[in-house]
Amino acid sequence: MADSSELRALTGRQLPLAGLRILDLTHALAGPYCTLLLGDLGADVLKVEPPQGDQSRRWGPPFINGESAYFLSVNRNKRSLVLDLRRDVCRRAARDLALASDVVVENFRPGTAAKLGLGAEDLRSAKPQLIYASISGFGQDQPALAGYDQIAQGTSGLMSITGQPEGPPTKAGVPIGDIAAGMFAAHAILAALWERERTGAGRTIDVALNDGLLALLTYQAGRYFATGVAPPREGNHHPTIAPYGTFAARDGHLNVAIGSDEQFRRFCDALEAPDLAAASRFASNAGRQAARAELTIEIERRLTRRTVGEWLARLTAAGIPAGPIHDLAAAFADPVARRRQMRVEVEHPIAGRISQVGAPWKLDGSSLPVRLPPPRLGEHTEEVLAQVLGYGAAQIASLQPD
Repeated sequence: MADSSELRALTGRQLPLAGLRILDLTHALAGPYCTLLLGDLGADVLKVEPPQGDQSRRWGPPFINGESAYFLSVNRNKRSLVLDLRRDVCRRAARDLALASDVVVENFRPGTAAKLGLGAEDLRSAKPQLIYASISGFGQDQPALAGYDQIAQGTSGLMSITGQPEGPPTKAGVPIGDIAAGMFAAHAILAALWERERTGAGRTIDVALNDGLLALLTYQAGRYFATGVAPPREGNHHPTIAPYGTFAARDGHLNVAIGSDEQFRRFCDALEAPDLAAASRFASNAGRQAARAELTIEIERRLTRRTVGEWLARLTAAGIPAGPIHDLAAAFADPVARRRQMRVEVEHPIAGRISQVGAPWKLDGSSLPVRLPPPRLGEHTEEVLAQVLGYGAAQIASLQPD
């Protein structure tokens, strides 16, 4: 964790969202991922938790000295305060915090925030410049549908195009629906902030996991729109470009991505396979795609003569896009990931020194340091209520759980 002088040295100036206050009424992943991104950029994120804490504090194993690795992964650069929103006095405090903030983010079941007196209509009526973002599974008009990543990966069609052709529908290895929704919400919040600079007016933002996953379908949706036929699962091979996928070598697998006919000819030279380059059926991408199964067999017959490492050296020297298939240990140990600070160390008061995924952006050539470790439950309750709302000791004590 960096002090203020180190922050200035690393960024050259104030963090982009410094001075912005965000009331975080979120839990689990989609909402916390949104506010993580904004907190990493410098916003003051006030995370309101119930007395038992964000449910993800209990998700595990693994735990690090009793702290959930899951919770730690998405809640740095935030201040935690405990408010039991079942109590009138706590709801009033939450409302006061909302009206003292620039942005409110929530991912309750649709309709819940309004019942608590913390809905977009009520708060924005009191403060029109407020930006209010809601994240749900299927939109604010669909309160009955369960808003879970696993469900949305199925309903969006993503699972239908993920996995091996002969295998079952397969979800992504991370909760991509939650993550995409958090990213899209952060994008919309930043756009609304920019608009507010010009107009003075806020926005009500509605982001759904299912919508976000549909948006990610891009060219797969384009294939469906063009043909009327739903694309099938095609494993690790690209549905429209060949050869572009995962191939077996002598001691493992590597990825090869051939994007043009000229690259294919150079690939064949590196494979020492002039016959493949000369074959008319492989001369164009359309031909290679039509004969992909046969082409894959021919490529792997040659790749199995050498190891993955030998092929990567050879293909890289020839300017052919190729890469290894890392597990997470190798991915974070990779020199490029290390150089770009994609694994950072943070000192946590309970868990001790922990690793975190670094911010994916570099500003003015530097990675942004972690200002605050993931908070202990209610760690900043008194600090936030006194600093932001001017509450005295007696008023703060009245909000504490019984």
